[in-house]
Amino acid sequence: MILKQNGSRGFRAYTSKHLDELLQRAGLDDEERLRIRAVATVLPFRTNAYVVDELIDWSDIPDDPIYRLVFPQADMLPEADVTRIAGLLRDEAAKSEITAVAHDVRMKLNPHPAGQLQLNVPRVGQEPIQGLQHKYPETVLFFPKQGQTCHAYCTYCFRWAQFVGDPDLKMASDDVERLVEYVHAHPEVTSILLTGGDPMIMGEPVLRRYIEPLLQIEQLESIRIGTKSLGYWPQRYITDPDADDTLRLFSRVVESGKNLAFMAHFSHPREIEPQAVQEAVRRINDTGAVIRTQAPLIRSINDDPAIWTHMWRRHLTMGMVPYYMFVERDTGPQDYFAVPLARAYEIFRDAYAGVSGLCRTVRGPSMSATPGKVCVDGVTEIAGQKVFVLHLIQARDPELVGRPFFARYDPQATWLTDLTPAFADRFPYEPAPLGAARLSA
Repeated sequence: MILKQNGSRGFRAYTSKHLDELLQRAGLDDEERLRIRAVATVLPFRTNAYVVDELIDWSDIPDDPIYRLVFPQADMLPEADVTRIAGLLRDEAAKSEITAVAHDVRMKLNPHPAGQLQLNVPRVGQEPIQGLQHKYPETVLFFPKQGQTCHAYCTYCFRWAQFVGDPDLKMASDDVERLVEYVHAHPEVTSILLTGGDPMIMGEPVLRRYIEPLLQIEQLESIRIGTKSLGYWPQRYITDPDADDTLRLFSRVVESGKNLAFMAHFSHPREIEPQAVQEAVRRINDTGAVIRTQAPLIRSINDDPAIWTHMWRRHLTMGMVPYYMFVERDTGPQDYFAVPLARAYEIFRDAYAGVSGLCRTVRGPSMSATPGKVCVDGVTEIAGQKVFVLHLIQARDPELVGRPFFARYDPQATWLTDLTPAFADRFPYEPAPLGAARLSA
């Protein structure tokens, strides 16, 4: 295990400049490494020594799930794009030319799904607030400026566009005063989610600067922190120089009468096996924070019900609450990772059947789509037609929450936009045609 030395964090990050050297551990030839480097010009790459040395089984490359979780693969992007960029790298083309081609490829990957930059832009007066989203009435998302990176990047991450260095694709703010002002102006807001990136990349003094003002907002019931740090750098809560101060900050949130929801992402059971993770979980639980676990369903990494059953049961025994199984979003290398919705439902159903009622706090498979979080409840036959049964767990329009609706069964569908309505001419969240609206009026 990597521990702090001489009062330092002991943390060593690896980025794209280290990629070729790391890939040599896998025994890949020159052409294979070149094509992976080509993908890394489009999608971000960052990992660290803990992940590389403690979690990856280098004797099982390229099949090792943690390797696939953090290292780009040559077939994550369309073949023509990879070949074109690999050719530029081979010919030592100008950096500006490579950057321009990589940008063009990114723009084809739906970098901001669900209209994140356009829909429900929060404002104080007439001025929009950068780095803040208000998608659901009771919940505000805030992107701290200093939290716009992670201890390591997941290759499936739907926020990959935050990490590629393009300012037009970033969502971030360091103006906590305007956040507080906005929440005061919206009494329906009862929960704030700090997200990124990963807010736990921030040291305790910076994290405290964002959290302390929130404790004075009386209407606020919960503060959530979305993080992958338990899986990628558990030392953050054990041996980092500010580990104890961070845990004291967590305790302060709980003592203030607010719920601190620590939203931990675990994508594979190996991420919870190290003793350091178990100790970090114990220390966080001791503060009174509630650790809730979530992850997307990812082809080639965790698309097996036995993996999810094992994870949820282990989470429970460690004192964590299984929360969500997500569907891989329609962005980035979705074609590489996506699992068809019909198969996703089967995996969830079989995993769910293998756990006790205490684990059945988990929900899914859920799509975080434009209208809200759409859950696939099942596949059935109604009036001779095979259909998906769906409902909105959360919705932009609260009137739609919990109401079942149906879509025609499609074994190839991987996202909400692949589906068509059954027994209706539109889904309940879609606006009525103009003519129909006039007729009903």
